[in-house]
Amino acid sequence: MADEIDLLLLGSRLRHARHRAKKTLADVSEAVQRPAPYLSQLETGKVEPKLTLLNELAEVLGTTPAELLMPEPPDRRAHLEITLARAQDDPDYQALGLAHLKPSAKVANEVLEHLVALWNALKQREEQSRQTEKQSRTAKPGAARVAHSSASTDAVDGTPRFADVARAANIALRAEMRARANHYSKIETLATQALADANYPGSGPVSEKVLTELVARRGFTIERVRAMPSTARSITDTRDKIIFIPDRGGLKIREARSVVLHTLGHFALEHKDTSDFAEYLRQRIESNYFAAAILAPEEPAVEFLQQAKTDKDISVEDLKEIFYISYEMAAHRFTNLATPHLDLPCHFLRTDRAGVINKAYENDGIVFPAAPDGGLEGRRVPRQWGSRQAWNASGSFILHSQYTVTNSGEYFCSTYIETETGGAPQAITLGTSADYAQYFRGSNTLRREFARTSEIEPDPKLIHQWKDYTWPSAAERSHVLSALPPTRREFSPFPGIDLLDVYRFLDRQRRTRRR
Repeated sequence: MADEIDLLLLGSRLRHARHRAKKTLADVSEAVQRPAPYLSQLETGKVEPKLTLLNELAEVLGTTPAELLMPEPPDRRAHLEITLARAQDDPDYQALGLAHLKPSAKVANEVLEHLVALWNALKQREEQSRQTEKQSRTAKPGAARVAHSSASTDAVDGTPRFADVARAANIALRAEMRARANHYSKIETLATQALADANYPGSGPVSEKVLTELVARRGFTIERVRAMPSTARSITDTRDKIIFIPDRGGLKIREARSVVLHTLGHFALEHKDTSDFAEYLRQRIESNYFAAAILAPEEPAVEFLQQAKTDKDISVEDLKEIFYISYEMAAHRFTNLATPHLDLPCHFLRTDRAGVINKAYENDGIVFPAAPDGGLEGRRVPRQWGSRQAWNASGSFILHSQYTVTNSGEYFCSTYIETETGGAPQAITLGTSADYAQYFRGSNTLRREFARTSEIEPDPKLIHQWKDYTWPSAAERSHVLSALPPTRREFSPFPGIDLLDVYRFLDRQRRTRRR
């Protein structure tokens, strides 16, 4: 039987069935007349059961042998445990010299997600290194110059590409943020003390006077200048203690406050120069958090949100207006406070007009489209999600609320098209499980979209009608991590193009011409 089935998978399904039946190992041991330690080994995939025993176990656990032998894990937790177990048997993992980790019940799902994501990223990097080394060995004479010219984008001599390093760092930090409910208590404490020292009155937006005092207490002054380098949002002269930002023609007041505090955050948090991208990314996240914690202080923000929850009228729009911050910062700030203070899980998305992800966070169970290594950047959400539906709403720049049914459950979300922060408009989505929707403004909407796998499959008739008569050109992407989003190659030979959207567009145009 061991040649036909996966013992780790079978053991996982046995344990899942036992827990579902609310039986202990001792209960099952007594029923099938097998020692509990032996059954424990069965559940960890270390021994092979005979078919007669498998039938007995299925009967005792209220299931069938067919269900126990199904070729996929019973749930996400089981998938993570199996993946980690196989990883720890891998020679590459063992070469790291790490102690064996047993994923007991005390090990949170978030920790397992983190470890599995890191392992997948490491394996991908090693595979790319092996492929590059193989190509180097088999390259024809004269090909060396070509290989060398691509060193900035490909792994060479075992050195990972920058994009791979960036993706791995993003994956790891996102797992950490989920594990801590996106709440950084030390930064909250630091921001609260800084506001008190600057005589913040305790409610409302941070005034120009308070902001100036915050900066002065760190020994800095602010100077607005023209002709700032286009690649920098601020420049700090650490010798003369001056923070330079663009003049009012290049930076609006609301955005200027944010930029100054992002910069000040690096000094308040005592960040050091680093050449490590993961550390650089962490510093960016922490300084952004500091800015948000100053502009929407924890105590008044929580007091306001708790009342809004009581009134079943939570809205990011209100948070934005009360503290005079951008919608995106308000949505981010809500994710900082929602779980520890309101007991509300949530998710956040920032996408472009095509639905391509460039920022994301979740702790409510929603499953974002992801690459095999767990990376989200450059992935496109389904057309049924609010992040894309909002662009089609009448009057594009209004709040769009809807329910979305996915494979992982039903979710409520509100999406706002952000236009105030410069650059191309972005869709900012904040959502939660439908179980908690009652606390949010707009939850009485009748909009409900279905985005389960079976409902987002392409229409074969539409594809057949247009596939040989279409030639779209992909829009350019500006962010280094937002490469052209992948497409289903069986019906999309154009990278970065959502051909279903193109086909629907052509179909509408043809019907219009025929009228």
